[in-house]
Amino acid sequence: GHNLQEHSVVLIRGGRVKDLPSVRYHIVRGTLDSDGVAKRRQGRSRYGAKRPKPGQAAAKGGKK
Repeated sequence: GHNLQEHSVVLIRGGRVKDLPSVRYHIVRGTLDSDGVAKRRQGRSRYGAKRPKPGQAAAKGGKK
C-alpha cells in the first residue's frame, strides 16, 4: 500500500516497466510525502526503510 493522496508531493526517478505501456517513472519511497515501507529488513535502500535498532530486531522474532 501507500499513504499518497491527491495533492501529495513525490520525488520520481526514471525506470520503465516493460510489461506496462507508458509507465516510465517510479516514485522514490521515503522522500517528501511518500513513506518508506514498514517492517522492511532486507533491501531497505530502495524502499526508504531505516536500519532497525539492534535490540528491536531480536525482540520481534524475525519472519513468521
